[in-house]
Amino acid sequence: MVRTIALLTALGLTTSAALAQAPVTAPFKGISGTVTVTPAPKGVLIHIEASGLTPGWHGAHIHEKGDCSDAAFKLAGGHVHSVTPIVHGLLNPAANDSGDLPNLYVAADGTAKAEYFTAAVTMQGLQDADGSALVVHAKPDDYTSQPIGGAGDRVGCAVIR
Repeated sequence: MVRTIALLTALGLTTSAALAQAPVTAPFKGISGTVTVTPAPKGVLIHIEASGLTPGWHGAHIHEKGDCSDAAFKLAGGHVHSVTPIVHGLLNPAANDSGDLPNLYVAADGTAKAEYFTAAVTMQGLQDADGSALVVHAKPDDYTSQPIGGAGDRVGCAVIR
């Protein structure tokens, strides 16, 4: 352990910075599967493996609070954002919603695998005092409607801490 700390110090890293940069894997509630968030130099890589969903497209967003304890996942709050008012939509020229992600495609058997990169958030931001959550919605995101692109109910939720 002492050698590890010395190496990190020599490289200009602290143990807390090194730990903050480790990938985080979290189980979903409401559906089966996991989300893994890996820090990248200019954002994060999000890997999703899920099952128990209806086939077709589903909205996926990063929400501002790491709380999936209620049945409707409303305690996860709104989308991650840095300014208000929040304007949603990957296709909206006025958008400023950092939690927006492309839709998740679910195969006929109810399974989905996807990887997303986003430069709109950082690992440190996702792991702030109240954490964050990756939420999967019942319907696809149309990328323009307010406030969530018409994506409907929250059907899956994973806490990122």
